Amino acid sequence: MAQIGLGINKVTVIKAQSGLGVPATGSGGQVLRRVTSVAKETSASYATNEILSHNQSTGVQLGSRSTEWALDGELSPGTYSTLLAALLRKAFTATTASTGNVTVTSTSIACGTADFLTNGFKIGDVARITAGTFANAVNRDNNFLVTGVTAGTLTGVTVNGTTLIAEGPIAAATVTVVGKKSIVPLTGHTDTLFTVEEWQKDIAESEVFPDMRIGKADVSIPASGNATIKFEGKGLGVRTLGTSQVLTTPTAETTTPVLTSARGILMVNGVESSLVTSASFSVDGTLAAIGPVVGSNFAPDMSRGKVMVSGTFSVAYEDHSLSTLFSSETKLSLTTILTADNTNAADFTSFTMSAIKLTGDSPTDGEAGIIRTFPFTAEINNLGGAALANDKTIITVQDSAA
Repeated sequence: MAQIGLGINKVTVIKAQSGLGVPATGSGGQVLRRVTSVAKETSASYATNEILSHNQSTGVQLGSRSTEWALDGELSPGTYSTLLAALLRKAFTATTASTGNVTVTSTSIACGTADFLTNGFKIGDVARITAGTFANAVNRDNNFLVTGVTAGTLTGVTVNGTTLIAEGPIAAATVTVVGKKSIVPLTGHTDTLFTVEEWQKDIAESEVFPDMRIGKADVSIPASGNATIKFEGKGLGVRTLGTSQVLTTPTAETTTPVLTSARGILMVNGVESSLVTSASFSVDGTLAAIGPVVGSNFAPDMSRGKVMVSGTFSVAYEDHSLSTLFSSETKLSLTTILTADNTNAADFTSFTMSAIKLTGDSPTDGEAGIIRTFPFTAEINNLGGAALANDKTIITVQDSAA
């Protein structure tokens, strides 16, 4: 009896290509964690319309071909930063740290000789004091969500609810934006293509999908449970079937913890909310194949439209404050931070949309507590930019392990 390939024994590997039509090979790929990964080749089909004396169909012809990839995962720090950077069209980069005489209060971090705005600190960033001799241990290496920025002062709250203790000025202290960030940039957009390999190691079967671009990501944060992320990719070239692994000796999967809704913080318009019951959003790069073209089974390339961001969040009905913002078409901000645990310096992934507009406020009814659902659409924050308090972008992603 033939051995059957098992999903538990499949390995999904990605590797960035050097350019269009240049499939990646060899070492240097990355094994991805997954719930499911389904890559497939698709083909247009054309049924014949002929009428013949035998009263039967003469079949179908196959036309233009492409590939598709759907990856469902549970969100964890560092795991999907490569895919998110490709979708946002900018690599994750570090922010310049600020060093000087630092003074701490319960709601602020001030640095007398450094300019937070010039260095690129923004509302929605998670920062830490990473150097300096502080008498109060809670002040060092504690995730601090920035809700306001001036040249010399960050205001905000700790992510895990601990309280900073007034102290300082402390000489030679350093304030750092944790990990790296990616945004949809104003210029210099990257165009990353991947080779995706599904390696069925138990039966030595390989399927390779080149020229794959990331077109969409869906993030879901339930009322209770694991945060999830789903990616959609589209490819141009035909898959290659083989019996040897093509993306050899890849880097092993990340080991960071899965993020849950029980740990973290959600800010609506700069105020921490304890009433949000769930949230979800999509980042859509509006990816579409160009073509087909006569004489080829494959599209020559893909078009990338503008990046669109939309979603919903649900809130236990307490008052009309959010409904008033919906009725007045007032723009607001939404920041979601999910942490690996409740320690001061926990790993995390965060998403900030600093200019969203609510597009509804539908309530539930019945014998349970009333929940209002607020769909929203994000847009570029034209009030942001270099040396300003917000990024001039539609969405910012920060990853402590990127």
